[in-house]
Amino acid sequence: MKYGARYKAVVAAALFGLLLLSGCASKGEQTIEIRLGEVARTVFYAPQYVALSQGMFAQEGLDVQLATIPGGDKAMTALLSNQADIALIGAETSIYVYQQGAEDPVINFAQLTQTDGTFLFARQAQDRFDWEKLKQQSFLGQRKGGMPQMSLEFTLRKHGIDPHKDLKLIQNIDFANVASAFGSGTGEYVQLFEPQASIFEKEGRGRVVASIGVESGELPYTVYMAKQSYLKQNSEAAQKFTNAIYRAQQWIASHSPEQIAEAITPYFKDTELAVLTSSIKRYKEQSTYATNPIIEEKEWKNLQDIMASAGELKSPVALDKLVNPSFAKQAISSNSIGNTKTDVKKSTTEATDTAVDAGGSP
Repeated sequence: MKYGARYKAVVAAALFGLLLLSGCASKGEQTIEIRLGEVARTVFYAPQYVALSQGMFAQEGLDVQLATIPGGDKAMTALLSNQADIALIGAETSIYVYQQGAEDPVINFAQLTQTDGTFLFARQAQDRFDWEKLKQQSFLGQRKGGMPQMSLEFTLRKHGIDPHKDLKLIQNIDFANVASAFGSGTGEYVQLFEPQASIFEKEGRGRVVASIGVESGELPYTVYMAKQSYLKQNSEAAQKFTNAIYRAQQWIASHSPEQIAEAITPYFKDTELAVLTSSIKRYKEQSTYATNPIIEEKEWKNLQDIMASAGELKSPVALDKLVNPSFAKQAISSNSIGNTKTDVKKSTTEATDTAVDAGGSP
């Protein structure tokens, strides 16, 4: 789409979003503000940006204030210190807090993604990738105990590679700076989220050779969570939030990568539409986006298997200790647009394709 047409579409969407908000206000409903912290700005979280840009939060009477807090540890700190009401982080962080004996545990209530969102990126082009090629190579890794690093190590061990003996592993770079460090010449291999992987491919810095998401299987990789006390005191807000996320997930499932890219472009103003589209296509092809917010038992078990493999799990934690499925189940029941991750029906929200939630701030 040409810049002028794209600009007009965004403006029209914003105006329509304001109409939606005024419509909610006219009913006399009080808007509920939610401070949402995301661990990164990535196409991996496309359903969240759809919920914002297509007015799904606004339709629920929510004013969602979005902030990017790079790194799972920092995002969790913001949640625990009440700087955020809800956080989008890897579910493993809730287990870490629980293992420390928290009096007010962090509860997972809505899943957004169901696989790892990173891709193995090689600096040198390869006609045919073989995992053995990683041995003795410098690998720009992620933070110890973080889900990207644990999923990587789980995958490497599956292919007979000891990540701490067979690789020249570099782990002294903050999460937010890993991509730029690789771009500056550090490491021969790295894990990258989208759209960074597609951007680097376009720039000729290397190419994607494998998907860690495909290799490590389904798990609650990024989940909306809040302190138990918040969910008890703000159950209506949590339910409305989950309703919007579920509708966004179904919207994602029933729309093309091109349509999704158009919808989320306000949150990626410096990224070309073609790059957004190719990034979303990669994620959709490997079923990365969950089609409903329920965290399943098998996914929870796989998460803990990966943590145990990395030496980060003191003891198994039962699903019902840290997962509250009631909000997800109610969202599915009240929306009546599919009730399993394999039963994807057409979203009923297509009429709001161009709406923008003025409460969200890219």
